[in-house]
Amino acid sequence: MKRRDFQRAALALALQPWLLPLAGAESAAPRWRGNPFALGVASGQPRPDGVVLWTRLAPDFESLPEAPADPALVVGYEIFSDEALRQRVQRGQVRTGAARAHSVHVQVRGLRPDRYYWYRFTCGDAVSPVGRTRTAPAPDAAVSHLRLALASCQHYEQGYYVAHREIARQDLDLVLFLGDYIYEGTNPDHKVAPGVREHPQEVPRTLDGYRRRHALYKRDPDLRAAHAAHPWLMTWDDHDVVNDYAGDQDARGTDPAVFLRRRAAAYQAYFEHMPLRLGPEPAGGASMRIYDRMVWGQLAELWTLDCRQYRSPQACPDPLRGGGRMVLGCDALTDTRRTMLGEAQERWLGESLSASRRAWKIVAQATQISSTGIDSPLGRTTYTDAWDGYPAARARLLRTVADARLADVVTLGGDVHMNVAAQLRLQPNDERSPVLASEFVTTSISSRGMSDAVLERIRAGNADIVHARADERGYTRVEVTAQGVSAEFRTTPYPATADAALGTQARFAVARGRAGVEKA
Repeated sequence: MKRRDFQRAALALALQPWLLPLAGAESAAPRWRGNPFALGVASGQPRPDGVVLWTRLAPDFESLPEAPADPALVVGYEIFSDEALRQRVQRGQVRTGAARAHSVHVQVRGLRPDRYYWYRFTCGDAVSPVGRTRTAPAPDAAVSHLRLALASCQHYEQGYYVAHREIARQDLDLVLFLGDYIYEGTNPDHKVAPGVREHPQEVPRTLDGYRRRHALYKRDPDLRAAHAAHPWLMTWDDHDVVNDYAGDQDARGTDPAVFLRRRAAAYQAYFEHMPLRLGPEPAGGASMRIYDRMVWGQLAELWTLDCRQYRSPQACPDPLRGGGRMVLGCDALTDTRRTMLGEAQERWLGESLSASRRAWKIVAQATQISSTGIDSPLGRTTYTDAWDGYPAARARLLRTVADARLADVVTLGGDVHMNVAAQLRLQPNDERSPVLASEFVTTSISSRGMSDAVLERIRAGNADIVHARADERGYTRVEVTAQGVSAEFRTTPYPATADAALGTQARFAVARGRAGVEKA
């Protein structure tokens, strides 16, 4: 078998659960009592010739009268080259059913590069909202800019999605979301208001539970608007499954075989609700590749990484409670075998990063790479769930940048619920170690940040952090040009109220040919 044929066969096998004919009666033209497109529309993973279009019909089919137990429904899609929807360029039909939560993933091909398109779905007598998307520029195109919104951590109970409201109105090429799209847990002390925007009592552990949690989040109008306005690139973090999980282990020490069933359910529900090409892999679905690479003409190459599925467990865990924690004198941190990305992903990133010839190399991942250790009278303490807890893996990443003599590397992150602009060195906070790359971390959409007292101790012990604030919520607007990369932190005080307006907390920039962030 030729290599190309083998790759096509492997892709077909990976997609098999989503492409095979569906069981159950087919309802070709249902008449709906309500809106089956209540969860909105979305697009993602743009390429020069296409994009992924997504929708999911109303959960539980409360709107479909006299539905069979598992209706296989025909969903039509149309793509237009104009906002007035007069110039249709493609149309087609797909079938969906309960096995995939009646979600729809259309992998569109045959579009023109660097173009905006508008799209909509139909099912029976129902018509979806109209979404806008765009294709990436051709790989060899001279591109003037890449504008993206960087976002993460949107705890439904802890604030409103006013950041998404602004994102939907911005002139952007992409939204880059870096994890914690949903939260599995709750905290009564941090709710935006009692009885308002609350999670159901049930903590999701099954496929049905994760589906309901995603559907709850997708019903937010501002989140739906941001999805409909721009294509998204996605990766996940721990709360998309459960807090502080690492590989096949959760923080409670659950039997890995049991936990992997929960992880499989979370991964399937994640795929069912996101504009992604590939879903869970065969043989139980406990694995799902989400790390990816995209080029934006000759201007930029962008990697989105998976920092959860393949990582080593956190070092020196509390014997009574696993997961991340602050540690002092933990010898396991120096173990060079420990990994954040896993061997295969780390090798893939190193090879493709070293080979990149684009002007800018953008590495997007879930958390903060620069050090946040706190100095104490007994020594330096380390938080084990972040890159500080995987120092050998961080060193290998930055050694790749140094050995390949890569200029103009910028990393983007989320997770820590604060805005950060920082320098990245092989030896953190050591001025004798050259700055190799620049880092921007976005604050959370809504999730509560750390206290000012703790953050002040972090700033005092980490000279590489040029800016850090955890008291405000929002997103980061990033613009990439041939001359530089700029980051504008757009924020509002915590908690984000329904009528909040965002302002600019700070601006930072990275100049072409000179690693390091500077105040703009």
